[in-house]
Amino acid sequence: MTDAGKKVKQARKLSGLTQRELATESGVSVSTIRKLEQGERSGARMETLHALAKPLRLKTMDLVEKPKEHGAREETRELWAATRAELVRPPATNLDDPATPSGVADVLAASVPLYREHHFAELAAVLPLLLRDADTLGDEGRGVRVRVLQLAAGALTHTRQFDVAELVVRRALADARDRMDASASVNTLAWLLIRQGRLTEALTLATQWADDVEPRISRATAAELSAWGLLLLRASGAAARDNQTGVAADMLKLARSAATAIGREVRPEHENVRTFGPTTVRMLTVEDALVKDQPDKALRLAEHMPLYSVRPSISVRSRHALDVANAHARLGQFTESFGKLSEVQAGSPEWFPNQTPARDTLQTIIEGRRTLTPEMRHMADTLQLTL
Repeated sequence: MTDAGKKVKQARKLSGLTQRELATESGVSVSTIRKLEQGERSGARMETLHALAKPLRLKTMDLVEKPKEHGAREETRELWAATRAELVRPPATNLDDPATPSGVADVLAASVPLYREHHFAELAAVLPLLLRDADTLGDEGRGVRVRVLQLAAGALTHTRQFDVAELVVRRALADARDRMDASASVNTLAWLLIRQGRLTEALTLATQWADDVEPRISRATAAELSAWGLLLLRASGAAARDNQTGVAADMLKLARSAATAIGREVRPEHENVRTFGPTTVRMLTVEDALVKDQPDKALRLAEHMPLYSVRPSISVRSRHALDVANAHARLGQFTESFGKLSEVQAGSPEWFPNQTPARDTLQTIIEGRRTLTPEMRHMADTLQLTL
């Protein structure tokens, strides 16, 4: 029996619930609960543990035996091998032709759109040399170097190379010039921790930094409000996933107040890609409704999305679309769900295969349908989902 299985069984017995009663209250099948408790499943998805934790009146992390980390595929690691090697090599010395801050800044500006649009193969080809040049910059190029490191950390996190991503984002945090630079790195680090299932660490980190950068709203700049609001959204996401619904709601309320104070969607200077404003907050509100197992509410919220000249990054928009697909799947609307998954795959073909929510949603579709279309089988192959 796994540690998670033991914890579920003990908590269920202490709660006076039968396996069938726990299944009814959690939405997890009796078969899944039985297999988990008997040790027939080597592990459980975070989504499953989250659903079981609620009727057992536990935090999700109380049932987790260890951080959940599903690493990058072999082909992904091969694509980014040169970037990883550059990040762990000793610093370059005695260069005959060192890079300049302005030169590195120009290459960075040309590279950021590759990240924004999920052109990871092109970015992986550019990033090693960009990192090497940034590493040669002295203190006068510190700000540019931090932005390059943040770009690398974001790309590596997107592609599930968490070990190196954490190394580089902590390096960026240590090199930050000010609180704005630091907040961008902290945001990436909290996101990385959430993706690994390290929810307590993510919540603590994001909350502490949100408290530290909290501005006086009446005097704050859009950049200051954005830094604060983005950290609050990370804290809310971590708390919601850990069944701390009150904390999540408080953080989301504060983030909404920051977005309202700005009044539009903005892309702050200290961020390579992220935006903040009413649209970003609404998209995260949809995610929050899903975490609370309210798919009908999630779809209602998704219907009324505020639009501005600045749009959230393609990562946020794609993740939001996966949330919509997930909501449809939970309601048994499998055709609509698969259609939305297909839209995301077509729009971000290099990003899509690394997304656990896409895999989980397709699994729900497969379990709910009697037969699968060829397109569904093909997507299952893309996501490396065993049928």
